Amino acid sequence: MWLEPHFLTALYVSIFRSQLGITITEVWLLAGVSAIGALISMVGDLAASAIKRNYDIKDYGKLIPGHGGILDRFDSVIITAPIIFFLASRVL
Repeated sequence: MWLEPHFLTALYVSIFRSQLGITITEVWLLAGVSAIGALISMVGDLAASAIKRNYDIKDYGKLIPGHGGILDRFDSVIITAPIIFFLASRVL
């Protein structure tokens, strides 16, 4: 399941490669960054959940029944976004 974003990135970029003006090597670099991002998002989600658990922060939202609160929507993004930005800026 964590490999899906990297395959989807490779497919999307290979289809639109000419419009984006990138080489096939850059397609695979972007796919690698995407796969790393998928792994980091899982780690970020688990780390944020562990921090909230240790500090007894409960954020049970009522907006979406059966889901956590607003903090749960952003757990993985908080860690993943800066790392993906760093990797993409270094790779490309």
